[in-house]
Amino acid sequence: MIDAGKACAAYHDEYVRDVKARRVQCDKIWSFVYSKQKNVATAKRKDLAYGDVWTWMAIDADSKLIISYLVGGRDSDDAIALMDDLRSRLVNRVQLTTDGHRAYLEAIEGAFGGDIDYAMLIKLYGAAPETAKGRYSPAECVGSRKMPIEGDPDPKHISTSYAERANLTMRMHMRRFTRLTNAFSKKVENHAHSMALFTTYYNFVRIHKTLRVTPAMAAGVSERLWEVSDIVALLEASEPKPGKRGPYKKRIAA
Repeated sequence: MIDAGKACAAYHDEYVRDVKARRVQCDKIWSFVYSKQKNVATAKRKDLAYGDVWTWMAIDADSKLIISYLVGGRDSDDAIALMDDLRSRLVNRVQLTTDGHRAYLEAIEGAFGGDIDYAMLIKLYGAAPETAKGRYSPAECVGSRKMPIEGDPDPKHISTSYAERANLTMRMHMRRFTRLTNAFSKKVENHAHSMALFTTYYNFVRIHKTLRVTPAMAAGVSERLWEVSDIVALLEASEPKPGKRGPYKKRIAA
């Protein structure tokens, strides 16, 4: 899986570029590696990165193409890395919507400056009901507030719904994102490679039920429908070619 993940990540870096998007939505999804963050202090393995891990994603609201993604933490450095990567893949001014995470503010300002129509969608949560206390489920969302930050974003399109739906698809397709199981990632490298495989499958192989084509075809990144065998071909193409075999030496019995 490691080699396949590297091949898919390299293909995404090279070909998911010059995207002509109009509206982009960003969101992040939580998981953990080896142990949950609260158990890091008592975990046995001290040589690996583990605990909470966040997968950031930027998706084209029209084509549903995952333009950029990042596996990392939740701080400003990760937000900056995502936005710098997103900016490098776009060819035109877009309307961007994120949640209310403050790390986005500096990251978007640094990557786009004033060349963007940016807004935050801040969700408002009520008190958790007694039946839900102590569980992983968040409190009930009782409303949201649209906050324009830069440029002139269209209020009708200030939304993160498509990004959140893509996160659900991610959880349903990869067991390592499923809650309350023992299928979580044991190494952060495997977590990142699995995300690269999923992104390639989601963008190039999986037909979107509404669009009737893959996100890559809808965005003009690919002209044909991929099959899983095409992902296998990426792996085979990235493998080093075997060298010329040396002379055969006949073994002489003693």
